[in-house]
Amino acid sequence: MKLLLFIAFCLFSLVSISQEVAILKYRGGGDWYSNPTALPNLIEYCNENINTKIKPKPQTVEVNSVDIFQFPFIHMTGHGNVFFNDDDARNLRNYLISGGFLHIDDNYGMQPYIVKELKKVFPNNELVEIPANHDIFNIAFAFPKGLPKIHEHDGKRPQALGIFYESRLVLLFTYESDLGDGWEDPEIHNDPEDVREKALKMGANIMKYAFEN
Repeated sequence: MKLLLFIAFCLFSLVSISQEVAILKYRGGGDWYSNPTALPNLIEYCNENINTKIKPKPQTVEVNSVDIFQFPFIHMTGHGNVFFNDDDARNLRNYLISGGFLHIDDNYGMQPYIVKELKKVFPNNELVEIPANHDIFNIAFAFPKGLPKIHEHDGKRPQALGIFYESRLVLLFTYESDLGDGWEDPEIHNDPEDVREKALKMGANIMKYAFEN
């Protein structure tokens, strides 16, 4: 009975929320707070270009907090270690299966840790590569080749990896792309304008998909 009430609360929360997004604070010592200008800039871009009305200042939410259910979109980034305990994993799973969406952007160095920790959240689901014809690459702006490359690190191709639950994409892991660096203030990385525009457009696709699915 308690579980049913909890799930009902989760569903009600995700239906009745305002347009607000959050940054995920996690354990393990990784810099969850990196790229501080990235998400505010993406929010501004979305509000100006795809008719969203997202509050300009993203919130911060911890993995095991019930507050996570207030947000249809949660962003996670960093360079290093990530750790989910059992409560974290359970809470994150309940959030995702009840309608939430998590975007994880590897800011370089996160991949081996997050892949391991996601097995705690979805032990029976694998990260799979999302094909270029998926809606997330076309919902607002067209990316016929899939995830764009924003910053070069190891010469690897960019990959959009996801976890699906009951055919819905609930989690997106962007790897070897570094979208968040492209969202940051222009003077931080000195990206060419066309590269930054690609990053923001792909981010707008992710945000729109999260809010509409």
